[in-house]
Amino acid sequence: HVQLVESGGGSVSDGGSLRLFCTTSGVTYAAYCMGWFRQALGKEREGVATIDINSGSTSYADSVKGRFSISRDSANNTVYLRMSSLKIEDAAMYYCAAGRRGWCSDGRGYCCRTAPGDFGDWGRGTQVTVS
Repeated sequence: HVQLVESGGGSVSDGGSLRLFCTTSGVTYAAYCMGWFRQALGKEREGVATIDINSGSTSYADSVKGRFSISRDSANNTVYLRMSSLKIEDAAMYYCAAGRRGWCSDGRGYCCRTAPGDFGDWGRGTQVTVS
């Protein structure tokens, strides 16, 4: 039974930093990708960052490149999202998810993508507020 639990959310000042945690259990070997997504009130869920469990390769939404960093600690079954230089528009409920690879945008095989549809297992979310 897959279970993803997010933590680390909170309220930070504009320009501040925050680190989110995602503890995983029961994720099958077929779940090659872990990702962070966010959804602001009244808006659709959007991809933030992904990491390939096998290769460690990462991908980021253009809006967070250079500011956010995704990483994993396999020993602790934990995925992290380091956020810095936070902006007001980063405020949202942040979700951790496990999923599969999709066809790479460059057509060179399969990649973990910032596409919600590639992910089937989701946590309940952790709120991030920026002011």
